[in-house]
Amino acid sequence: MNLKEIYTDLLLNIGFEENTIQQKWDDLEKAYSKKSRHYHNLKHIAAMIESFETYRDHLQNPNEILFSIFYHDFVYSSSKKDNELKSAEFALKVLSNNETLDKILVFDTICATQLHQHNEIEDINWLIDFDLKILARDWNEYQIYFEQIRKEYRIYPDFLYKPGRAKALKHFLENKFIFQTDEFRKLYEEKARMNIEKEILLLT
Repeated sequence: MNLKEIYTDLLLNIGFEENTIQQKWDDLEKAYSKKSRHYHNLKHIAAMIESFETYRDHLQNPNEILFSIFYHDFVYSSSKKDNELKSAEFALKVLSNNETLDKILVFDTICATQLHQHNEIEDINWLIDFDLKILARDWNEYQIYFEQIRKEYRIYPDFLYKPGRAKALKHFLENKFIFQTDEFRKLYEEKARMNIEKEILLLT
């Protein structure tokens, strides 16, 4: 998957000048390629776009959702609580002179990836599910995922990290559903719950 090509095509499609796109891509690539990003990197973006391509026809606003995928983790620091808000604000700066996309939808979509809760806008629910699909991967892939997350939170010792991670995982299980669309619930809900329960056992 050529992310730069997908990104360039999107920006051209929504009205950006070709000579401005390279710098925007360079900024994006630099942000997602920091050494501290073991999971929230370009591989994660590619995985989400793979889901996006599969379910594009279900989306009312595919350009807004694709743009949101690219920017939803632009700002990421394990010690901060406002990554999603900062990412959403940055995305709007990129769109500052663009009148093609629904900026409110982009902002709300990116912010929704903080809590991953059901939204009245179905497009947002699809993006949330694309973001959480990793929870339903085969166990060996899921294990790589949570080991990558641990590396991103390496500034925290186990006695702080483990209960915090377990609490976050338990929050998923307390919800009636992890996934927000019927399609993802049917395909992935059971597997995701099994993986989460297994990880919690390892943390306690």
